[in-house]
Amino acid sequence: APAAAPAAAPAAAPAAAPAAAGEGADAAAAGEGKKKPTKGEAKAAAYAAKMAAKAAKEAEEAAKKKDQPPAEKKERKKKEAKEEEVQQDDKTPEGEKKDMTKPMANSYSPKHVESAWNAWWNQAGFYRGDENSTKPRFVMMLPPPNVTGTLHIGHALTTAVQDTISRWRRMKGFNVLWLPGVDHAGIATQVVVEKKLKKDRGITRHDLGREAFVAEVWKWKEQYGNTINGQLRRMGSSLDWSREAFTMDAKLSAAVQEAFLRLHKTGLIYREQRLVNWDAQLKSAISDLEVDYISIDKPDKISVPGHDRKVDVGLLWEWSYKVEGSEEEVVIATTRPETMFGDTAVAVHPEDSRYAHLHGKKLVHPLVDRLMPIILDAELVDMEFGTGAVKVTPAHDPNDFATGQKHKLDFINILNDDGTLNGVCGEKYSGMHRFNARYEVIKDLEKLGQYKGSKPNPGMRLGLSSRTKDVIEPVLKPQWWVDSKQMAADALAAASDGRLTILPKMHNKKWEDWLGNIRDWCISRQLWWGHRIPAYYILFAGEERVIPKSEDFTRWVVAKTEEEALQLAKEKHPDKEVSVMQDEDVLDTWFSSGLFPFSTLGWPEETKDLEAFYPNSLLETGWDILFFWVARMVMLGMTLTGKVPFSHVFLHAMVRDAHGRKMSKSLGNVIDPLDVIQGIKLEDLQSRLDAGNLEAKEIQRAKEGQKKDFPAGIPECGTDALRFALCAYTSQGRDINLDVLRVEGYRHFCNKLWNATKFAMANLEGYTPAPLPPKAELKSQDRYILSRLQACIADANRGMEEYDFSVSTTAMYSFFLYELCDVYLEL
Repeated sequence: APAAAPAAAPAAAPAAAPAAAGEGADAAAAGEGKKKPTKGEAKAAAYAAKMAAKAAKEAEEAAKKKDQPPAEKKERKKKEAKEEEVQQDDKTPEGEKKDMTKPMANSYSPKHVESAWNAWWNQAGFYRGDENSTKPRFVMMLPPPNVTGTLHIGHALTTAVQDTISRWRRMKGFNVLWLPGVDHAGIATQVVVEKKLKKDRGITRHDLGREAFVAEVWKWKEQYGNTINGQLRRMGSSLDWSREAFTMDAKLSAAVQEAFLRLHKTGLIYREQRLVNWDAQLKSAISDLEVDYISIDKPDKISVPGHDRKVDVGLLWEWSYKVEGSEEEVVIATTRPETMFGDTAVAVHPEDSRYAHLHGKKLVHPLVDRLMPIILDAELVDMEFGTGAVKVTPAHDPNDFATGQKHKLDFINILNDDGTLNGVCGEKYSGMHRFNARYEVIKDLEKLGQYKGSKPNPGMRLGLSSRTKDVIEPVLKPQWWVDSKQMAADALAAASDGRLTILPKMHNKKWEDWLGNIRDWCISRQLWWGHRIPAYYILFAGEERVIPKSEDFTRWVVAKTEEEALQLAKEKHPDKEVSVMQDEDVLDTWFSSGLFPFSTLGWPEETKDLEAFYPNSLLETGWDILFFWVARMVMLGMTLTGKVPFSHVFLHAMVRDAHGRKMSKSLGNVIDPLDVIQGIKLEDLQSRLDAGNLEAKEIQRAKEGQKKDFPAGIPECGTDALRFALCAYTSQGRDINLDVLRVEGYRHFCNKLWNATKFAMANLEGYTPAPLPPKAELKSQDRYILSRLQACIADANRGMEEYDFSVSTTAMYSFFLYELCDVYLEL
């Protein structure tokens, strides 16, 4: 198969990477979680020790030469320069086949070995899926990376695994489509561009206006989208570039619009005022999946974005509400004193004798002019907890929201979009940051003699935005929602009846738990970058041209264009003069990404690609987006096309650094795969931090991390070695603690490949290949190597079929190093 030519980035690598010089069998075992090494792994460690000894000997010789006369040093330098002249840059014209008639270089150089091949393979059409082919098909989508920057080592893992699968399938005779794309990443991209505008020009998106800001984001996309493509090509990815997609291009945008219209028509998308997870830093709602919960076991102080001092958490504050017309008090407790301005009732248990005489009474709010009823609710109130009285804030708490609906309470929103208090809180508090208000409320209650103190609240859960780390505020907002219940039931059925297989199997329980308890999906985002929602509000003559906060949900129409919306509005209100105004919000990025398996193939049109390549064969991605992306693709795919979008899901492990830490720019451990491939100096690594968007403190922290982990920079390892390492670490597990410097051990293996090939070619000059002679005529060493080759093939195929890539890589590594090189070539 041309796509599997010798210069391709290798499809496999050993299960236990050969350690960098100086590591031995113990270190190799530690890299595998302290398991007892297999025979093959022990040999790998022995090879590593051999390389370490060689490196030590070279270092000793270099030290001796320091004492030699200058003339000898100069002579050595000349010799080295002469050897270096062999490593000339490749002159192959772009897209043409490399000239293989030239003699092999004396030493292995990754950039020279790997150059030119990928461009030729792509130009020759080896990567293109053939929509007219009669071969069995294999279809896979590259999870579209966010257009917010460059790819990191986690993306390289995805690429290495998927490219290995694609090349193997081609070798097995399949018509393969591996389709690339980039995601517009609404929130992430808008945040990055806003930071850049503030840092470079001192302006905000509001200074520019919507149209000019979106134009700035498109510029960003052109810059970084091309960077991402360059990285993927440099990693040897055998993607079908003729079908490259972007979630905001015309074809995919049309699919997004059609999906919204169809789901709205069937009632699966609806408009309703409900509690959302509000991120005051973004000034946008985010989904349940974008909220990270932390557990607080004791009183603490945390930093909050946009606030100048740390905020107390893990406490219960107590104060009293007085009974109307008396001095009698009802004491309540809360973790959020600032929300008292939204209190519209206090609930007690109907069987609690302490409050029996207060049934039907009202309480006086101490800071605003409001009376609040005492309501009876056995579901909300636990008589044994606290005072047995619970304040009810229907517009700012999920439990209180349901209580407010049941008891027909007032819903009072106290927050502006930026997290400050609004006018209903009174003149003093209007415009005050909510966490400053927390302490001012306590002061005012103390003056009134109604503050009772605070106490620890162990086990408190606090929701933080995964995007900004701001404390999430439940806020009542009119938004667009997807009714997810039947969709989730269909996705569950597909996994249970075999139409969808999820690997590793341990993830099936998570699939069942999440989909079995799914809530409706808020798809409105208060952003400018993204697919603008194709919904229009009907305005009557004389009304202000703005969508009112107290909107009439019956006035919404959904249409592809403003002209179509206006026609629908006239048909709906034939007796009125009407105009329409489009919703300012955009759709959740995951809505458009959820259509990716079929929108990229031309849906909703009945295209040749859609017929040939849908449903897909495999969805391969990280386990961390099982619900963000995988579940939503299955839900939307089944609902809109009637088919499960892929038959198999393989969730690979997550890449962490050598210390087991999550990759983070502020830690300095986010590595560009090209830096591993090409090598980079420490000072160049750190100069990139200065050019980024990190705060000064984060830059310093990241530099310290880089200096500790890469004191001499990152050595040049090459694409082959990097992909060897990533595939070797990838079995059906969860996390990979990857020591980037350990990849250098695989470069030594590539060097062994190079030297063995050079040796073989020198002995095969003038040889013409012929069919194998009968078995009886084969020499014993030939029978040996052929038998070992067949065993290697069997193990490699088994590993590929089971998505246990370390089995395949160990088989190939052991065969070449210990059976071909150590035995056969010696015979």
